[in-house]
Amino acid sequence: MKIVSYNVNGIRAALNKGFLDWLKLVNPDVICLQETKAHQSQLDLALFADAGYEFNYWFSAQKKGYSGVAILSKTKPNHVEFGTGIDYMDFEGRNIRADFDDFSVMSMYLPSGTNDARLGFKFNYMDDFLEYSKDLRKEIPNLLVSGDYNICHKAIDIHDPIRNAKVSGFLPEEREWLSRFIDSGFIDTFREFNQEPHNYTWWSYRANARNNNKGWRIDYHMVTPPLQEKLKRSVILPEARHSDHCPLLVEIGR
Repeated sequence: MKIVSYNVNGIRAALNKGFLDWLKLVNPDVICLQETKAHQSQLDLALFADAGYEFNYWFSAQKKGYSGVAILSKTKPNHVEFGTGIDYMDFEGRNIRADFDDFSVMSMYLPSGTNDARLGFKFNYMDDFLEYSKDLRKEIPNLLVSGDYNICHKAIDIHDPIRNAKVSGFLPEEREWLSRFIDSGFIDTFREFNQEPHNYTWWSYRANARNNNKGWRIDYHMVTPPLQEKLKRSVILPEARHSDHCPLLVEIGR
């Protein structure tokens, strides 16, 4: 199973930049999208079905043009869970999960801390989601949480750790939470295969950051330990340029 995660920063904008042609070329079994910025009624779902993803599920924020997550799959899931049941998370369309025979995959869009109010919101979300994930793993031991975590874990994951030390996304408290999340029972799949620096998934639109590879690794495929021995590869796909993020791919054996 090939699974891709991609913060598209607006699915309609990505479609206009050749997203579907790229998707057909990469041909994952499942793709998790974040920051879709669209309600299902605003999309031509036949486009995704024609690309091979007849089974596509969208969970949008109440506010139009904001946030939103989706899962597109070639095979029909046994069950799809829209949201977490935690109201303030679900109002912003930040979690959707598809359950298959051998594992479950969640597309998650963790908030950014763009100002003091949103940073507080982010910390609340982080704490509540960690507890939610602990309970969920009791029910679903084979779990993949894919998406935009809006946190760089270690200095190797950011181009300038010194100057960004007090910037949301690399705050000590955020990094410590991500360590706790991993220690609670998750594996950062990319670092299972690659310990090299300069591997990023997001770049600012400013100062030619992407062409100079001055980026942040804030998108992850996190899996629970029962899936570890099934991991075949986990890679970042920086050549895709439909967004300020790039996609990442994990392959899990059956």
